[in-house]
Amino acid sequence: MFDAVIFDLDGTLIDTESLALAAGMAAFASLDAPVEESFMHLLVGKDLPSAAVLIRARRPEIDVALLNKRWRTGFEARIAAGLPLKPGVRDLLAQFTLPRAICTSTERGAAHFKLGLAGLAGDFAHVVTLDDVTLAKPDPEPYLLTAARLGVPANRCLVFEDSEIGAEAAQRAGCLVVQVPDIVPTTGRFAHHVAADLLSGARLVGLID
Repeated sequence: MFDAVIFDLDGTLIDTESLALAAGMAAFASLDAPVEESFMHLLVGKDLPSAAVLIRARRPEIDVALLNKRWRTGFEARIAAGLPLKPGVRDLLAQFTLPRAICTSTERGAAHFKLGLAGLAGDFAHVVTLDDVTLAKPDPEPYLLTAARLGVPANRCLVFEDSEIGAEAAQRAGCLVVQVPDIVPTTGRFAHHVAADLLSGARLVGLID
């Protein structure tokens, strides 16, 4: 059925999306350019360059570099006391021995910082980030590269994702996709299975009992 497991990071393993959303809305407001929460949902799962395109279209007057700086500062302040895991992460990782990796749209430094803060730094054989690819999710390249680094065909990889963009990337790569939505509801159109949490998703596909 599958020979390796690949996880997205933000919103899938670590509970960052709600913190990032709050920090982002505060950053927009600090520049006298408030946006609606529905607009913030459009940025979920996107890499920084893709998000910048949407931001400039919505708020052409804004200094995106300054926005990102304030957003990052606000986010880091929110996670200074620790970065919470999504429900079931520790239990799930303890219950299977297949090779596993991270595939994230986050830049390399930020991804490893978050993994360390969440206590997950040593739990994955590979961490594929935005800096490792030419095309970000929803292009399949990130998942194809992650599968290659694991030494497993993409169609033998099980993927856990929270966002539509990530699920689309994994589906296009040929992976088996379990989507566990976070702050943005899913249509399920890119997932083979949709689950309320990681443990129930893992049981759906037989990864754990």
